[in-house]
Amino acid sequence: MGNTPLNEKEAILTFEDKKYDLKNLPKDIQEIIKGMQVADAQLRMHEDTLKVLAVGRQHLAMQLKSRLESINPIN
Repeated sequence: MGNTPLNEKEAILTFEDKKYDLKNLPKDIQEIIKGMQVADAQLRMHEDTLKVLAVGRQHLAMQLKSRLESINPIN
C-alpha cells in the first residue's frame, strides 16, 4: 500500500510513519485496508500486463523493420 505496509504476522499497520494494531482498528477501517490491498494487487497485475504488451510490441516492431528492409519505400 505504498507508505502503508502491513505486517500480517504481528497485525501491525504502518501508515504515515505511525503504527497501529490492526486487530484493534474498527471493522470499517479494516475493510478500507483490505480494499487498498486489493487495489495494490490489481495495480501490480496491470503493470505486469503493460510490460508484457510493451515487449510484444517491441518484438513486432523488430519483425516489421526486418521485413521492410527488402522493400523500397516511396518518395
